Formats: sequence, C-alpha cells, structure tokens
Amino acid sequence: MSWSTPQLDYDLVVVGGTPGGIACAVRAAREGLRVLLTHYHGHVGGLWSSGLGAIDTQYAGRRAPLYTEFCDRLLAFYRERYGRDSPQYRAVFTKTHARYSNTGPKGDSETHGIHEASGVLPDHYYGKFNFEPHAAETILNDMIAAEKNLTLWLKCVPASVSQADRLVQAVEFDFVGGLPRRQVTAHCFADCTYEGDLFALAGAPYRVGREGRAEFGEPHAGRIFTALHFATKDEVGFPRDAVEGRLNLEPYEAISQQIYAGSTGEGDRKVQAYTYRLCLSNDPNNRVMPEKPVTYDREVFVRMRNRWSLGSAIPNGKLKWNTSNLPGGNWDYPEADWQRRHEILRAHRDHALGFLWFLQHDDAVPESLRLRARDYGLAKDEFTDNGHVPWEIYVREARRLRGRAIFTELDGTLAPGLHRAPIHADSVGITEWGMDSHSVSMEIVAGSRREGKILLTELTRPGQVPWRCLLPPDHDNLLVPVCLSATHVGWGTIRLEPTWMHLAESAAFAASLSRQQGTPPAHLAVSQLQRHLVERGVMLSFFNDFDMATPEPWVAALQFLGTRGFFASYDARPLDPLDTVTAELWLGIFADLLAGRPPPPEPVRWAERYPPAYTGTSISSEVLQQQISETWRACHLPEAGWKDTWTACAPVDRPWTRADACRLFYELLGRRGA
Repeated sequence: MSWSTPQLDYDLVVVGGTPGGIACAVRAAREGLRVLLTHYHGHVGGLWSSGLGAIDTQYAGRRAPLYTEFCDRLLAFYRERYGRDSPQYRAVFTKTHARYSNTGPKGDSETHGIHEASGVLPDHYYGKFNFEPHAAETILNDMIAAEKNLTLWLKCVPASVSQADRLVQAVEFDFVGGLPRRQVTAHCFADCTYEGDLFALAGAPYRVGREGRAEFGEPHAGRIFTALHFATKDEVGFPRDAVEGRLNLEPYEAISQQIYAGSTGEGDRKVQAYTYRLCLSNDPNNRVMPEKPVTYDREVFVRMRNRWSLGSAIPNGKLKWNTSNLPGGNWDYPEADWQRRHEILRAHRDHALGFLWFLQHDDAVPESLRLRARDYGLAKDEFTDNGHVPWEIYVREARRLRGRAIFTELDGTLAPGLHRAPIHADSVGITEWGMDSHSVSMEIVAGSRREGKILLTELTRPGQVPWRCLLPPDHDNLLVPVCLSATHVGWGTIRLEPTWMHLAESAAFAASLSRQQGTPPAHLAVSQLQRHLVERGVMLSFFNDFDMATPEPWVAALQFLGTRGFFASYDARPLDPLDTVTAELWLGIFADLLAGRPPPPEPVRWAERYPPAYTGTSISSEVLQQQISETWRACHLPEAGWKDTWTACAPVDRPWTRADACRLFYELLGRRGA
C-alpha cells in the first residue's frame, strides 16, 4: 500500500449490501458501532430489490427484530400509499399463482389464496409477503439512511486482505469508475455477499458444488434425479404435519417424491441454476416490450417445455418471473473474477429476455399462453437505469464456507429419538424452509426433472444453526452469516433472505458484544452471546406454541434452554404443570450445566422417557426447592446464591408450570455464568 492511499478505521466492515448485510450493518450501528457497508454495484438490497418479489418463508412468526421491522415497513409502504382496502395492499399478503403450462391453465389447484384477501392480517403475522422491487429498495435504503454511525460505499469490491495472528486487519477495495483504491481497518469484518468473496480473499476454506452422498451420510446429496409433485386440493401442501396442525409452518405446494435411477449420489463442482427474476407488467403505460436478443436460440426454449409459464402476482398488477433458469450456464461464476462474471451475467440476461420473447411469438407455444404473454413487458418503473432488467442475478448458491461446524441435511430433518431436528448448544438462529435445490444441469431421465432438482418439503423440519457455522476455522474476527458453512443439501433450508437476515443480526450483536469486551467475536462465551440474543428478541429455537412476540418473562429462558436439550419436540407447553417425570429430566440436565459439564450432543439418554404430555403428577414446590438446593451445594456454591432467584421465580398460590421452572433454571445458570 502506498502512503497516499486513504486509510479508514471502523468497528465493523460489512461486505455485501444484501438484506443480510443490511441487517448486520444496521443492527451494529444501532448498537453504537462505527460501521462501513459496501456493495459491488449502485443499488443495495440484493434479490429483494432485484426482482425476487416475495418473502420466501414457511414460518409466519417473529424471529428477529430487523426482519420483523422490514415486514412492518413493507406493510406500511403499501397501506400508506394505497389504503388498507386497496388491491395493492391486499396483494402483499395474498399468494396468487398465474402458472400456465404448455397445455394452458392448470386450474384451481394452481390459483388459490393462501390468506384471505380481507385487508386484515392475523396478529404478529410475518409470512409470505409479495412486493415490488422498488418498494424493497426504498425500505432498505431508508433503514440505512437513518443510522448516523453507518457509512455506505457503492460500486466497490474487496481486492486484498491483510491479516496476522488469526485476525483480518485490513481490506482494500477497488472502485468502479477509476476512483483510487481504499484500505480500511476494523475490529471485525462480516462477509455478507452472495458469492463469499471476502472470506475467499482471506484464504478461508470453502466448497463449491455438491458433496457426495457418503461424505456426511446425506440421502439426497450428489447426483440426483427426482420427479416434482404438486399438491392436490385434498393434500393442500407439505409437510403433512403442517397441514394437520402439528407443526406451526405454512405448507408448501410441491414436493420431490420419486427418486429415479441414475441418482448415483456422486459429488461434483456443479451449482444450482441462476436466473434473472424479471418483473413484468401488463399496464400499457408501464411496460417495455422485449426485443429478440442477438444470441437467441429457439431450440433452447423449445426444450424448456415444462417451464413455459408467466409467474406469480405482486402488487400493481405485476408478475415476478422465476422460470428462466439456465442450468450449467453458471458453473464458473462462484470463483470467477468480475470480468468473467459479467460475461455470465450477459448470457443469463439474454436467455431471460429471449425466453420471454419466445413465449410471446413462437408458434410452438399454445395460443392461449402466447396471447397472455403478449400482454406483459418489462415493468418500466423498475430498474430504470439498467434497461428494466434486475441489477443482480439470483445467485442461489456460490461458495460455501467450510467452518468450525457444517450444517447438513441431517440438521434439517428429525433427529433419531427426537421429534425435532438435532439440537445445537451454540445455536444463533433457525431454519424452516424446505430443503431444495434447482437443477444443476439440463440432463434428464425419463419422467424426471432436470438433474439436481430436489424439494424436500415433507422431510425438512426447523433446524438450529450453530454459531460455529459462521466462523472460519482460522479467522477469529471474520463472520460469515450468508455463505455460511453448510453442505449443498443443508444449504437448501438456509438460502432464504429471512434466515440470512436473522443470522446476520445475530452476527451483528456478536460484533457489538465483542467490541465491548475487546475480544474477537470467535472468543465470546457462547452462553453469554446466546443470552444477549434471546433477551433482545432473537430466536434460537423453533417452537410451535410461542415465538419472540410472546410478552412473557419466560420467553428468553425457553429459547435458551431449547439449545440445551430441555425439549424433545417443538411443543414447549410452557403453561402445562411441571410433572415429576419432566422435573427429574430437567434437573439432571441442569446439574450437568451447573457443574460445567457440556450437554449431550443429542439428549437420547432421556428422549424416550420424555412425556409427550402432562403425566398427571405435579412436582411440589418443597421437593423442587430441596432438589435445587442439593444440586447447588453439590457444585460447592454458596447457599444464599440461589434463594433470591427462587423467590423471584416461584409462583404464588398455584402449581409450578414448565415455564416457571425454565425461568428458574435460566436465571440460576446465569448466576453461574453457564
């Protein structure tokens, strides 16, 4: 570095203006940190401002404050501009499909309202919202602009990293347009790009492509052919536990059912397909009709017969279009330089525009679809400085960190002996979307979708994401909440913006806490970090019967203890009486934690004994008090150390509930620093 190069110092540098990156930067700024947020082009917001058009989630509750704030601002955006009774406002929370196959409309099963379009939402609903790209960009820009501690640099990419003693010390940025290179130093850095560019520059290990089936024992890993099945009216959706009320998720309408011959499970370096999520309008005053690209190849689109469709509705009569995938056209992208990436982007852009032109004009397309397609052009009021094409392509998968833990398919499915996914004592967030992957190549076998397509909506269950998945093995102040450590299959339940915002906000709280303590974030005590998170409304454990909006003093306790093996299912039953069987099990775990012994990796030692419901025998306050006292003394702790906590938590004139007991355990463990 020359002495003439400007050098700036921050508490946190966040690379990547994705929704996750914005959540990380905004939260850190609100916690008092001096924050720099950078992005590689001129518009922040990632896919939310580049045409995604929807919040992809199956969970409609509160999970993290900034995700909730975005949803609240989104509703206010449409309500204040158009009114609560307007079609624009109702379109935000009504899921309406406009799919057309090569034989015409699929019928009522493909056009249905998930939520009643009444203009009134259930309390604390934060589910599948639809929106226009410019709405998301406006909201996210407003959130950034409100923070005086937050600096935003656009049109710049990380060019080099300086590091020593397991710490990233400085990052140099190159700017588009010939501006001089700048170097910044910081206490902590966060890679929130979709590509993992910063951690790759730092030399952190990563994976591109798919693991083999045997590497982690994942049944759906590697080379795979499946068939896609859409739910009938009777089936409603998947998983069945959600349809039948046993799991507090919104069902998804499709599933990969049958696995075909040729699914060898071999690993490779292929990544799932990318696409431009074009935003279409049928308003003659707000549309630009596409021209046929010079590179147009009709035969490519003829072979895409099962993808001939127009997309789903978003407000103001627009459609979000998700069918122009180009499998195989992106394999170089994750590790390519930006010159090569721009070549790949141009090819995908031509493919998307060519496909739309094909649907409008080619005689191979059924007339009903052709006529409907001709009603739509590119929305004139979107992406106005980019030819009305999104600023970013949908990078569904690029590099994935190989961190201190790896989230696999098994972490998103039911654990042996439990009625929930595996429990992680260092969880900093949850997953909930059905594990999926778009196709990785154009190859098919008879009856299948293209190779690599999976949609595990029946198999997937809400998982816990370990803090270690955000930590490179050899860097203590570099956090990776977006391209975090996961296998290709496990990645399918992580790669959604609500989950990334959730995990990135956890990372920001960690950066703040580490700055306060003058230590790298990787050196934080996990229990201290988790307490910091749950007491600020960040979910660590998914439960059916309460979320972070529940206004009760025991919420933090159940969230924390959900990472310590206190619950064998997603049913916390906080207001049930504390029965003697549960009390015995919980006291055993409490004793281990109080003594500094780690919880078992899976609570299989007691899961089979765990009562699915109240056993009918409540523990008496006297017995519980005696057992707490004995456990406390066994750890050679002073007798007075637990009595005031007992007094604060003990119920008056009623039996102990499960929530009461959890609050007591949580407070006592906090006294111990556990």
